[in-house]
Amino acid sequence: MSASAIDHSNDHAHDHDHEHHHKDTFITKYIFSIDHKMIAKQYLITGILMGIIGVAISLLFRLQLAWPEQSFKIFSIVLGDSYAPNGVMANDRYLALVTIHGTIMVFFVLTAALSGTFSNLLIPLQIGARDMASGFLNMVSYWLFFTSSIIMVSSLFVESGPASAGWTIYPPLSALEQAIPGSGMGMTLWLVSMAVFIASSLMGSLNYIVTVINLRTKGMSMTRLPLTIWAFFVTAIIGVISFPVLLSAALLLIMDRSFGTSFFLSDIYIAGEVLHYQGGSPVLFEHLFWFLGHPEVYIILLPALGITSEVIATNSRKPIFGYRAMIMSILAIAFLSTIVWGHHMFISGMNPFLGSVFTFTTLLIAIPSAVKAFNYITTLWKGNLQLNPAMLFSIGLVSTFITGGLTGIILGDSTLDINVHDTYFVVAHFHLVMGISALYGMFAGIYHWYPKMFKRMLNKNLGYIHFWVTAICAYGVFFPMHFIGLAGLPRRYYTNTNFPLFDDLQNVNVLITMFALVGGAFQLVFIYNFFSSIFYGKKTVQNPWKSNTLEWTAPIEHIHGNWPGEIPHVHRWPYDYSKPGHEDDFVPQNVPMKEGEEQLHH
Repeated sequence: MSASAIDHSNDHAHDHDHEHHHKDTFITKYIFSIDHKMIAKQYLITGILMGIIGVAISLLFRLQLAWPEQSFKIFSIVLGDSYAPNGVMANDRYLALVTIHGTIMVFFVLTAALSGTFSNLLIPLQIGARDMASGFLNMVSYWLFFTSSIIMVSSLFVESGPASAGWTIYPPLSALEQAIPGSGMGMTLWLVSMAVFIASSLMGSLNYIVTVINLRTKGMSMTRLPLTIWAFFVTAIIGVISFPVLLSAALLLIMDRSFGTSFFLSDIYIAGEVLHYQGGSPVLFEHLFWFLGHPEVYIILLPALGITSEVIATNSRKPIFGYRAMIMSILAIAFLSTIVWGHHMFISGMNPFLGSVFTFTTLLIAIPSAVKAFNYITTLWKGNLQLNPAMLFSIGLVSTFITGGLTGIILGDSTLDINVHDTYFVVAHFHLVMGISALYGMFAGIYHWYPKMFKRMLNKNLGYIHFWVTAICAYGVFFPMHFIGLAGLPRRYYTNTNFPLFDDLQNVNVLITMFALVGGAFQLVFIYNFFSSIFYGKKTVQNPWKSNTLEWTAPIEHIHGNWPGEIPHVHRWPYDYSKPGHEDDFVPQNVPMKEGEEQLHH
């Protein structure tokens, strides 16, 4: 596998001619572009806009949880009279907001924006390729993602309301229009949006896999790939394996909803009426959904961990610790993530023996995850740390990955999970280990590769403000949720005022909401920094972080084809930092080995 890669050196003249044979128009350069760098920017800006919608929705329902059934002028302005009569949020609309928030953040921000942006930007640049294997397929992938985003957001404005069955859309709530408001046209749009989204993801993933296998430059063996590329490559493989299963679940659900089938519906009574469905099983849907749903956690996390590997090594000025162990842990996580889905279903009536099998495989995945955490800490140890915003967000990821992962030990054990299943303990766990960790990875990547994308630097001081407020507020929101979850507070409830048992926990909900409002507001600092720096930021130099990987050898000015003339060849692995015998504390991958120079054992 590591023996040979495609040599592009002989055809560089043809590529160079290709660059100049036509002049790009505005449409072909900025809208229907086939250049991977432009498509990365399109993914990123679309993802940021979807993130703004997702976070805004979460702040609205946090207000409802902190001060239940109170009238808020903002509800009337943003949601309108149908969602918030007299400024009081309707209970069925609360469920709709929770559903759309979860869907947008999990799929459209943390999956598409993170993988789509950085896989597109970095795979060709870091492996030494002119572009993706198929630029056209890459363009179609983005526009399908954009289309699915528009469909999902438009479902918010359907008169009957958007999907309201939770982001997991369990039947029968999602299968029957009369089951719950929002299971009409809104639910249909949700399913159509997800089908288009999955088509986009599969096109992108296949393109990434083919590019990494076939288009590496001369000398770029698999064991010289940066860990970012390993993470994107394995993430794409997981996506190709697991996303079609969710597509099948969505299509079968559409059949149940529209064509009278009964895949997920058994004997059902609604308001005393006996429905004609029989023979199906809602638990079958759970199996299909979570067969994607758990690998999805690592489709989100692995790119963030790959970005963190690169940022920590660069800003520690040290070789990454345990390079091969890191690759093995990525592969082990990929395999194990596909055989642990049942831990989401411990209270579904699952056979206890099967529950014990899923408990074993779930706890097993802690080993490769711990390898990654320990290797990050060891890389930081005694390093010459450059604490820029990208580095701070990477260290923040290590922190939330560990704290969020520890609670996974409780939720992965079937006997312990029963006590806290569907409480705020679960919300705290997955938001920390998946949501916040992946967001930190995404922010680290933006701060680190912004100069490569936009030829300018982000404002470092605004970056520091963004990190510290975000880090404090993220723990302020999700750390207390562990305790109200242990106290039994159920998730997805519009209000808990009917349960005197939970009256004492209301102050905690107010505290959580205050942290959420402050943290949400300070994301505007990042938004301002991001968009203003595109036009007014300080111009970057060729290699601002003194990094070793190939993308920093490409010219600052973007050209279609990445390098003028010959593509650089690779002579060493990507983590030769502070290597004895060299004047600088970094040695780019395209620098030939000196006579007698020892290749690091990695």
